Amino acid sequence: MRIDKYLADNSIGTRKEIKGIVKAGRICVNGVTAFDPGMHIVPGKDIITMDERVIEYERFHYYMLNKPAGTVSSTREGASVTVVELLADENVKNLSPVGRLDKDTEGLLLLTDDGALLHDLISPSKHVEKEYLVQTEKPVSEADIKRLEEGVDIGDDSPTLPARAYEAEDGLHLIITEGRFHQVKRMLEAVDNKVTFLKRLRMGGLCLDGSLKPGEYRRLTDEELALLGHGC
Repeated sequence: MRIDKYLADNSIGTRKEIKGIVKAGRICVNGVTAFDPGMHIVPGKDIITMDERVIEYERFHYYMLNKPAGTVSSTREGASVTVVELLADENVKNLSPVGRLDKDTEGLLLLTDDGALLHDLISPSKHVEKEYLVQTEKPVSEADIKRLEEGVDIGDDSPTLPARAYEAEDGLHLIITEGRFHQVKRMLEAVDNKVTFLKRLRMGGLCLDGSLKPGEYRRLTDEELALLGHGC
């Protein structure tokens, strides 16, 4: 692998910036200063440092964001602020949100450049659980919960798949394994109710870090990565 690609994959800068960094003698390979951005190295074997700090190779990047209301789950959306823009300081190319949250919906959003993981998490065939906190215009009855769990007609070709739902002090918790357009809102409309607040708490086994304020994010830990696709 070329050393400029190695550094770019690790969010050191743009190719142009990296070229300047290498030419300035700030990069060493196995203790020897490297001045050629096209120099080939072996990730995991060669030791790469920048200003005497070891740069561990990181092919893919994974971030947990507590999405704030008012932002859109896309990479570009006219004048609206996108979730990717909230991570602009990371200087990571090709980040994409894993599944969309509506503009007014808050909570857990994973962003990554790992296309294979992204596909696995949003593929309908994988049935990855998504748990939402739902606050509604009217109280949700036991009969409503039973209907939500059995599946409701939201105007698509088929009813929603069986879900799980329960009432808690903070509101209704709804756990679904699909990702249809405005699904949670449409499910509550199907039981003659309306969503007034919506927040995603979990995807697979990855739960929102309660210490993250809306708009804040952090990298996933190795343990959290291992949880994705599995229940808590």
